[in-house]
Amino acid sequence: MQVIRPFLRLPALIVRIILFLLTILLIAYLFPKEGKFKYEYQKGAPWLHETLIATEAFPIYKTSAELKHEQDSLQANQLYYFREKPAQTEQLEAEFLQYLATRLDKIWDETGDSLSIDSAIAMKSRLRAAGSEVFRNLYQHGVLPEIVPVLENKPGDYLIHLVRNDIAEQVRLSDLHKITTLENQCRKLISNHPIWTSFPEHYEREFLARFQPKPYLKANLQYDALLTETKLQMTLDNISLTEGMVRKNQRIIDRGDIVNPELFKMLESYKLHYEESIGRNTSYSLLLLGQFLVVFSIMLMFFLFLYNYRREVLNDLKQTIFILLMIVLFVSVASGVIRFKNINLYFIPFALLPIIVRTFYDSRLAIFILLITSLLIGFMAPNGFEFVFIQFLAGVVAIFSMHNAKKRSQLFWSAFFVFLTYSFLNIALRLMQEGSLENVHWPFFIWLLGNAVLLLSSYPLIYLFEKLFGFLSDLSLLELSDTNNVLLRDLASKAPGTFQHSMQVANLAEEAIYKIGGNTLLMRTGALYHDIGKMENPAFFIENLQSGFNPHQNIPFEESADIIIGHVTHGIQLAKKHKLPQAIIDFIQTHHGTTKVQYFYKSFLKKYPNEEADVNRFTYPGPLPFSKETAVLMMADSVEAASRSMKVYSEQSISDLVDQIINYQEQEGQFDEATITFKEVNQVKEVFKAKLRNIYHQRIEYPQ
Repeated sequence: MQVIRPFLRLPALIVRIILFLLTILLIAYLFPKEGKFKYEYQKGAPWLHETLIATEAFPIYKTSAELKHEQDSLQANQLYYFREKPAQTEQLEAEFLQYLATRLDKIWDETGDSLSIDSAIAMKSRLRAAGSEVFRNLYQHGVLPEIVPVLENKPGDYLIHLVRNDIAEQVRLSDLHKITTLENQCRKLISNHPIWTSFPEHYEREFLARFQPKPYLKANLQYDALLTETKLQMTLDNISLTEGMVRKNQRIIDRGDIVNPELFKMLESYKLHYEESIGRNTSYSLLLLGQFLVVFSIMLMFFLFLYNYRREVLNDLKQTIFILLMIVLFVSVASGVIRFKNINLYFIPFALLPIIVRTFYDSRLAIFILLITSLLIGFMAPNGFEFVFIQFLAGVVAIFSMHNAKKRSQLFWSAFFVFLTYSFLNIALRLMQEGSLENVHWPFFIWLLGNAVLLLSSYPLIYLFEKLFGFLSDLSLLELSDTNNVLLRDLASKAPGTFQHSMQVANLAEEAIYKIGGNTLLMRTGALYHDIGKMENPAFFIENLQSGFNPHQNIPFEESADIIIGHVTHGIQLAKKHKLPQAIIDFIQTHHGTTKVQYFYKSFLKKYPNEEADVNRFTYPGPLPFSKETAVLMMADSVEAASRSMKVYSEQSISDLVDQIINYQEQEGQFDEATITFKEVNQVKEVFKAKLRNIYHQRIEYPQ
């Protein structure tokens, strides 16, 4: 605080200028420190500049769509790596051959054949050689497990990489055996082997009848996911980013040529090369100066807009800081996304900016801030013109769709309409540039959908800014205008006449402000609270008198005036105690302006004609109304109170009453500081007259 205090003591305009300069420096710092291509162009549109000649040779870069297509193609045609474990294969072969020998021994035991040792050894040797031949035939290329997800629905001629002893070779899928069919293959090879011609006939029959090789036949190939992914990544990394070169002094495009896809690719490559070379060859300080001047020009226009059309915002330090903070916040987020490239720029809900600003201000200011922020980001974003065009239209749609923020469903509709706008404009631009929808990047719409979801964070952000900066949103006004609110319930209990008066004033004022174009919800809420100070001494106000006794009869006129005037002071104290927003307190402060308590002032002059009255004792302290809403409340309050004391209710008497009261307030200069015109004052009069005629119209007499 010690650092800030000297800053706050400076003249108000100087403080605002310093804030704007700090904002300009911060935004300029966020700009990418590279040059900008000086030509604007669009795919499918004619080249509107002079003939473009390459000042240096540069490579032609493939588009992101082309690179994506190549990557997808490589991924779709990638070869999977399977690894054989030789030790496991040798062990499987040894176990299989041992099983064959054991099976032969059982036949000898069961048949009781007497064989010489030499014959038995020879038969076993021949069976072992045959078994080894069969096994190696089965495992020549390898055996796959029962389930291999990566090979599902692959044709027989599909190639895989088989790694044996760290040497990879390509093998067709049809050359490999699957464990599910291996047993039948083994039986077939054993039964058809010529070895049985050298055995007694019943040996083949007995052997094959009980031949169960399945436990000894297992898969010896294993999918190597790590090696597959590594090789694929190496292949993807080796994809060439370029496809050809443009030579120095080569003509790139002539004026009037249509920027077709090939020329667009060449222009994009030249733009990238140009901006990189500008960054290398240009003075860094001059580059920064140029960026500063661009940001300065944009923010100067914004400052002049506020100074000329929304000076009340510029005069309020909190409001100035809030608006500049919002601009810097969105520019910072955009800069970070553009710099790190992990998130699509259109995922950022830029429509949040106009929605939040529109909540606390009007649509014109929201649109202007949206335009300023879009222009600043447009100098950083790829295809800056396209970015500004899309964001501006989407932001305007967001503002129009949030015209009624009192309904919670409105935000969902707003997010939906913004999503439709983004999608429609993206498709429209692709059609204009490409002439077809073939190159539309459909996954891009997922980013747009995320943008719409993030827009739903408007309400918590609005609540946060409302509390931080003391603003007042329609949602808060709805809560405050609920007559079950604690303060209004107290008013109805302690001063029921005042409560009814406030309700009638609210109805009159709301109808009038609707007619001349103001904030109806703020008007109604302010009217409901404008007389809460009367709870301090309710019996001293005529609308609360229930018996014939008048407490003013026994006290001096000055003291009566002090009590009547005091309801403004008491109202302000009560409002602050209950933490009512300043916008509501303004209605309490200004609803009598600097008028006099006429009844007691004139009574004093009549009773003491020879004495000089202290006018200040009979005059409200003010301040004067300063807005349409506070001015209308002063009119409605006086008209409603006076209408209750009329003896005859006719169209003429009501018209005369309204004209007399409001004309007197005008003559007293009570509306000199309010942003209300003579035409609007006359419209308010007509609304009051119509409403009062409806309230006090003649009714039929009911029979006894």
